[in-house]
Amino acid sequence: MKPAQADFFADQGYVRLEGFHPRKRMMAVRQKLLDELKRVSEGKGMPALVRGLPVFQQIGKLSSLVRLPGLHESLVTRELLAEVARLAGRAPNLVQDVELLLSPPRQGAWTLQGLNWHVDVAAKPPGRLPGIQAFFLLDDVASGGGGTLTLAGSHRVDTRPGVSSAQLRGILRTAEDLERQLDDLGIGIVEMSGRAGDVFLMDMRLLHTPSINSTQQVRMMATSRCFLDT
Repeated sequence: MKPAQADFFADQGYVRLEGFHPRKRMMAVRQKLLDELKRVSEGKGMPALVRGLPVFQQIGKLSSLVRLPGLHESLVTRELLAEVARLAGRAPNLVQDVELLLSPPRQGAWTLQGLNWHVDVAAKPPGRLPGIQAFFLLDDVASGGGGTLTLAGSHRVDTRPGVSSAQLRGILRTAEDLERQLDDLGIGIVEMSGRAGDVFLMDMRLLHTPSINSTQQVRMMATSRCFLDT
């Protein structure tokens, strides 16, 4: 990792490692996922248990139906943990097992409204990095294809005069022109789209959310949380 990437991570709260995992390895994972999806659906498309749920609950349900032994070892490699340690300045003391993030296709029109912006863990103290979350692209993920969204720079919002995290959350709930209002605060929306093998590493203080998969393809991603303080 270049020093510039570490500086970017400190400022924006994320980095994208393009082609970090070999595409050939990810294509093998993709095929196993397709085989598993065919098994759980009995060749009839998305399982009824998934289709009847609200959009964002579909992700958790579909992901829970699929079993892919060895995925954690394929993704959370020694090299990945070294990148996490470089960004954090110390090695993680707990690494969570990889979880699949699968979104059914054709969930509806892509939108920034009504999303579930959140953080997974509170930083204690607030200014201390609690951990780094890795997001793995197991297949190509197009823009609008259900990739996780995150707010670059949102971990520093309380350090800026006249801005607070409460104000930011209010904007996320009510703003009609969300991108413009966030840009006024120096915060950008990052869509985790790209090619199979790309990895996003995210400061766990960043607000993030699932998004709508408006494409014809299943969104295939996975995630693991690397905790620095437990």
